[in-house]
Amino acid sequence: MSFAFNPQRGLIIVRAELFGSTGSAVLRFALDTGATSSLVSVGLLTAIGYDPSLIPERVQITTGSGVEFVPRVPISKVVVLGQERFDFPILAHTLPPSANIDGLLGLDFFRHQVLTIDFVQGQINLS
Repeated sequence: MSFAFNPQRGLIIVRAELFGSTGSAVLRFALDTGATSSLVSVGLLTAIGYDPSLIPERVQITTGSGVEFVPRVPISKVVVLGQERFDFPILAHTLPPSANIDGLLGLDFFRHQVLTIDFVQGQINLS
């Protein structure tokens, strides 16, 4: 499938839908090939029925402010770029409001697929 983006803008923003026990949310994720794992804001996970504080597994991440340990939350269903993932693990971490995004779509989402980002045409292809 092919998805359009504006190659003149700073971040590549993609629509992501996450499903939880109390509903779903359509979120704005930055496509981040520099992130090993996908990440979403804690508050948004809580809003759809997840409680990251109950997750025993913690993963070390490095942020601009230092090293932190965050929960890896298995999301029942994630839909991004026409692809569905079930029980997909996403890191829960608070993003600054100035980021103007809800999360990051990292390399873990793209493993075992072909991702093409065409900045001339402003197209993302994932197969």
